[in-house]
Amino acid sequence: MPDVKDNQLTAEPIYEAIKAAIIAGDFAPGEPLRQDDIARAHGVSKIPVREALLRLEVDGFVTFRKNKGASVRELSAEEILALLDIRVALECKALELAIPNMIEADFAEAKTILNEYGAETETAEWSRLNVRFHQALYEPCGNVPLLEMISDVRERMGPFTRLMLTETRGRDRPHAEHQQMLKACEAGDVQGAVEILRRHIETTKKETAAALRRRATRTELADAKA
Repeated sequence: MPDVKDNQLTAEPIYEAIKAAIIAGDFAPGEPLRQDDIARAHGVSKIPVREALLRLEVDGFVTFRKNKGASVRELSAEEILALLDIRVALECKALELAIPNMIEADFAEAKTILNEYGAETETAEWSRLNVRFHQALYEPCGNVPLLEMISDVRERMGPFTRLMLTETRGRDRPHAEHQQMLKACEAGDVQGAVEILRRHIETTKKETAAALRRRATRTELADAKA
């Protein structure tokens, strides 16, 4: 029989594959993760699959429910708003560190992304381009652990939450703020750019909180009628 170490080695690629699929949005929040199906897909027993899912539960990507098994974890309203608070702290610091290191190529890349953003009509593409724009601004900071923490928060929010945020705030307000932010970066105005970014994320948080309250109210009304 395989020992514990063998199971851990077998579980590692399964863990990585499921995590990547959740981050990419291949599995929706609340979607069941059936151990039998995963085991067949990977050609293994259920033992390493369960170990992989338990690790994903510890990492906050999976939830186990009694008599229902594993499913993709859904973020609560409180968790979404808390992650936005964390974004303010991490991303403002990254931008503060990045601006002194920015060169013309960084500004050119950011402008190209903004031009695509302004011409795009699909909400999912707004979300993708928004991530690209912010990454372009933060990468010159040169602080790899900080960039990894920002990426981790983005992963934890997941594509479905990011899409919800994009739908809530629309395109015009963020696009105008992105342009203001980039102009401040080009001018070397660290304090001004960071303040624009802070308001940018905090406004998104307020809009998201209002949208989540409305959604909760609709759900309560629907449950009351059922």
